[in-house]
Amino acid sequence: MALQSDQEAYNELSCYTLTHGDPCFIHQYIVDAYAAQHADEKSKPITVAFALIGLYLHIEKHYSGKEVQKAHMQLAKKKRHWPVFNLPEHRGNIGVSDVLRAEVGPERDSAINEWSASVWEAWSESHTKVAEFVQSDLYRKP
Repeated sequence: MALQSDQEAYNELSCYTLTHGDPCFIHQYIVDAYAAQHADEKSKPITVAFALIGLYLHIEKHYSGKEVQKAHMQLAKKKRHWPVFNLPEHRGNIGVSDVLRAEVGPERDSAINEWSASVWEAWSESHTKVAEFVQSDLYRKP
């Protein structure tokens, strides 16, 4: 049996989350965790920023996936220079394949949250910068 690539595992997990039916929209969590975990020097600043903002709002502020998605849409309305984040060498102890090994249902949903938290923790040097950006750009009154 051939090993599944991370992209293939992500595609399979996306099928699970997009058909989940949970109104909290857990698909947003995997989008952000995967983007942050796989970011490289070729990644666009907006991609990394959105991933980290999504993880911050989910893990630190307990936003639902729908609320994270709305925050992304609000941030995307205004043209801006996106912050650049230093890429950590280690990206977390859990990967998308680990999540897929969890049994479908509450166990897999919990694994998605653990994966998100693991990736967020790996970016710990960027936490303050992300929080400051969210505070100044997302929560700012027009």
